[in-house]
Amino acid sequence: MKYLNYRILLRREPEGGYTVTVPLLPGCVTYGETIDEAIAMAREAIELYIEDLREKGEDIPTEEGLLEYTLTVEAHA
Repeated sequence: MKYLNYRILLRREPEGGYTVTVPLLPGCVTYGETIDEAIAMAREAIELYIEDLREKGEDIPTEEGLLEYTLTVEAHA
């Protein structure tokens, strides 16, 4: 069995809970009431997304070779 790693982003929502996006998988978005639930929902969403790609015979994106950097810029209001 091959394991793939995907970066997820959790955004706290004003009404509560967390929206999760998977930057490498366009449209792969889910939600959980808690961080643990959001992560579990993200795992399920990623697995379903990959399953759908396989069924369509499409390539499965990986984060291999991806570099991540956080850039800080000054914002003038």
